[in-house]
Amino acid sequence: MLDTLLGLLVVSALPLAITTIPNTLSVVAKLLPGDLDQVGLMRTHGLALPALMLTVPLAAVALRRVPVAHLMLAGLALVALSDAAGGYAATELVVGAARVLRGVGAGLLVPATLVAVWQRTPVLRALWAGTFALSLLAAQALALWPLDEVSSWKVTLQPYPLVTGIALGLAAAHLVAWMLLGRPAAPAPDPRERSRLLLTVVPAAGIAVVAISTATAGWRAAPVMALAGAAVAGLLVLASMGTAESRRAAYVLVAVGVVLLPSAAQVTLVEMGGLGGPGLRGLWLPYGIAGVLAIGAAVAVRLFAAAAGRWLGPLGLLSMVVGLCSVRLVVPSADGLVLAVPFTLLAVGAAVAVTATLQEVGAGVAAFGLSLCVAGVLAGFLLGTGVQMAMLDGVRSAQELVDKFVGALHWWALVGGFLMVVVIVMAAVLARRTAGDAEEEEPPCVLGDVLVASGREETARAGGTARGSEAVDCGGRPAGGGVRKWGDVVIDVPAVDPVVDSVVDPVEASGAPVAEEDEDAPTGVVPRVVLPVAAGHAFEQPGSEEGAVPAIPPQGQSPEDGTVP
Repeated sequence: MLDTLLGLLVVSALPLAITTIPNTLSVVAKLLPGDLDQVGLMRTHGLALPALMLTVPLAAVALRRVPVAHLMLAGLALVALSDAAGGYAATELVVGAARVLRGVGAGLLVPATLVAVWQRTPVLRALWAGTFALSLLAAQALALWPLDEVSSWKVTLQPYPLVTGIALGLAAAHLVAWMLLGRPAAPAPDPRERSRLLLTVVPAAGIAVVAISTATAGWRAAPVMALAGAAVAGLLVLASMGTAESRRAAYVLVAVGVVLLPSAAQVTLVEMGGLGGPGLRGLWLPYGIAGVLAIGAAVAVRLFAAAAGRWLGPLGLLSMVVGLCSVRLVVPSADGLVLAVPFTLLAVGAAVAVTATLQEVGAGVAAFGLSLCVAGVLAGFLLGTGVQMAMLDGVRSAQELVDKFVGALHWWALVGGFLMVVVIVMAAVLARRTAGDAEEEEPPCVLGDVLVASGREETARAGGTARGSEAVDCGGRPAGGGVRKWGDVVIDVPAVDPVVDSVVDPVEASGAPVAEEDEDAPTGVVPRVVLPVAAGHAFEQPGSEEGAVPAIPPQGQSPEDGTVP
């Protein structure tokens, strides 16, 4: 029951959340009242994306204390509230409040749906990845579809009220089912991931400030592109934190966020009927083909290639590079069906890359990469806007405007492809460096007859010596005997002669008797640790000679029985 409800929620709520991103108020500019500031309204309408990308990391942190079922219901309730407020919008303040509410609700939904499906059936996580890729691809088209032949500009504030109501009902049903089934726990980000998640708020806030200021201060193209490029570089630097697997996942999500939605949005606008394209009606079939293939590819990766993330992630990004190259070849096109080629390459590549890399990491790392992804969407829009500003400067005619607009799309496809190649190279270099670091591990430590290297326990074989010229203990210091702690076991380790790499047994040096080693005992599996005994001390066991060390020492006193001597 939970799996069915979660699948329906992902299919309905995730596209609804991503559709919040595009700013479509300029499409209905002719319907705006004359007493309203159109520039101010367009600026406040764009507050949804900054609100979304600031909410995603905070929502991921909140999942440690708030059940995911509650968070999904709260997110959809905020989206429904923004729909209701949009019907009463008559001022710039109300428009801004409605869009911020919608952005916050969408920001709760995106990480909550991901965490909700994390430990369910494997198909659900693949469904999430495929739907996420399709939502980024078709977000611009989905945001424009309700505006066809509308009579009120307020439709931009409440584009899909029926879908919102259905998704809200599904979230309520999921909450009831979750409570009836014993409140099964969903994974939450590790406490160590909280600082990294909160750290993503800093670049997200910086990118939001830059985006808002460029929309109001009339910046030139060069500073906009420079700041957008710096923002993308900062996201990649932040993605470099953590283990090799977490870096790969973060790199992939940053690249998908920066490239997919900004590229698909420009292609959709170029293919509108007014510019000679097939219009939205001619784009739904290519979008449908791309969506079905993306979800199918994600399911196939999840079910049949669970351990191939290291090469499937770059392969998915390479598919997106080919898709961007095909954009330069086939766009613009009066035949909408040919657009199935770039749409499929982009959506399938993103779905494969996201699915393959997320199955190598935990929920906290996935939420961290998702936070960088949504911040990358705004950085990609800024970079694409800078390219358009540079291309459209000095346009004198309508035909020249169309040509320059198409040229800006082609240049943006080149920039996006270059960024994808950079990410692929970074992932490859990272993998090679990680392999090199694994070979240069810290020297082993010697615990009796046990060699310990890089956190692994290796039995010393007959005639073997510790690798390296000096035996060290687990803390990296020269081994000189004394008490060493290995896990929960405290062992009195004999001293090591660093010159000959041999063990100087203080028991033998003191002349105390030592139990003979059983020649029939298996070697190479269970290490033999000799416990030194002070001279003159004798164990008293039935059948043992006085002063002999038994093969198995007597059990020590339990801490619960009193004071440990």
